[in-house]
Amino acid sequence: MNEGFTVALLIGALVVLAGALAVRVSTRLGLPSLLLYLGLGVLLGESVIGLRFDDAELTRTLGICALVVILAEGGLTTRWTAVRDAVPRSIVLSTLGVAVSIVVAGAASVLALGVDWRTGLLLGAVVSSTDAAAVFSTLRGLGLPRRVTATLELESGLNDAPVVIIVVLLSSDAVLNLPEAGALLVYELIAGAAIGIAMGFLGAWVLRRSALPASGLYPLATVAFCVAAYAAADVAHASGFLAVYVAGLVLGNSRLPHRRATLGFAEGLAWLSQIGLFVLLGLLVSPSRLLNVLVPAVVIGLALLLVARPLSLLASMAAFRVPWREQAFLSWAGLRGAVPIVFATIPVTEGSPDALRLFDIVFVLVVVFTLVQGTTLPAVARVLGVAGDAPTQEIEVESAPLEELGADLLQVKVPPESRLHGVYVSELRLPEDAAVTLIVREGHSFVPGATTRILRGDELLVVTTSAVRDRAENRLRAVSRAGRLAGWRGERGRADPSGP
Repeated sequence: MNEGFTVALLIGALVVLAGALAVRVSTRLGLPSLLLYLGLGVLLGESVIGLRFDDAELTRTLGICALVVILAEGGLTTRWTAVRDAVPRSIVLSTLGVAVSIVVAGAASVLALGVDWRTGLLLGAVVSSTDAAAVFSTLRGLGLPRRVTATLELESGLNDAPVVIIVVLLSSDAVLNLPEAGALLVYELIAGAAIGIAMGFLGAWVLRRSALPASGLYPLATVAFCVAAYAAADVAHASGFLAVYVAGLVLGNSRLPHRRATLGFAEGLAWLSQIGLFVLLGLLVSPSRLLNVLVPAVVIGLALLLVARPLSLLASMAAFRVPWREQAFLSWAGLRGAVPIVFATIPVTEGSPDALRLFDIVFVLVVVFTLVQGTTLPAVARVLGVAGDAPTQEIEVESAPLEELGADLLQVKVPPESRLHGVYVSELRLPEDAAVTLIVREGHSFVPGATTRILRGDELLVVTTSAVRDRAENRLRAVSRAGRLAGWRGERGRADPSGP
């Protein structure tokens, strides 16, 4: 085997291991992990250890691939019932809000850098998109109100689509025609969403009816359908970023076989993509140039953080009755990360004027303001009174198909808040062809009887025929929410976070 390839493989493995350990270090230090990954890339680069890397085209290609995986994971792990009420707010924020941010940040760039309006708006567009990886990994551990987290997650998943279209248009040499550009933007977003929905439902239909020979193939196939959504949208000249996120959202909220394993696999892929992407971006930058752009990067970042983002929130939330405290937190939590840096490689590869300086400014802006915002988010949430616990009442249901028997095995975990606690097995009133066959309690398993009480923390194994599988799961969810009298209270268990 080629010795150079072996060395590269060893370095790659060590980088991934260092990146995995950096997650724990960043948690202890209160630093966003992306900063450690970027720092690792800079350390490996030509200015320190000496690895030379300056291929912006390759970085752009690999960066887009990584963003596809990150957006797919974001969609797969987003619960529809938790975010559906935030959809109108998030759509407005990721369109009108992005437009306001581009104009304000673009004006600040013109004043701070003395560039023309096209270059200024290009820089404003590059930094206007919040980062899905930063938002998904940072916010889910803060215990925020559901609608705040939902708005930020959906916004970060949706706003990449319009931004990348605008960045490509502003980076090209073509004369901009506003009506044509607007029509193209609308087409790409609508077509991308439609392709994502179609691919998501197609994937769910195929996976539920496929008898794959190994359980590990289901996660691979699920992610493959998400990637296929991006590719299909790109071929149709639609928004691939929107398509992959929407496809992931549909698939993640469908009752897929081995769903928990699929989400774990997607999460691992997303972490690997983040590590590789941030290290690659750190390698691409030249530290010797960064000091020269520190002041303009801070000025533009302050304009973005203190003017553009608040104005975009005011404009977007005007039609929604969102308390000012939540608006203030939404404004501060508009985290930037790898997405703006990846988008900054587009002008470099297109040969736009001042593209290299623009890339350096974006890199410094992301590092400085991720450090400021990421480390202060918990404190800001407490000061504004939006921090707290957001417990879920939902049981966890993992299914595994038993194809040869025409049956399904459901693994049900009872959370502490569930009203399944204290219910007798007979009171579940499952369909005739479904039965609780095993209970695992405090590490010990036993076969339950009709008079066995279910307790919080129990794990149940339920065997059902394929025909009554959905009815059995709905009944379990209904009792978990409303107790043994769920049916009398009108609870049917259908609108659940794990279902479409």
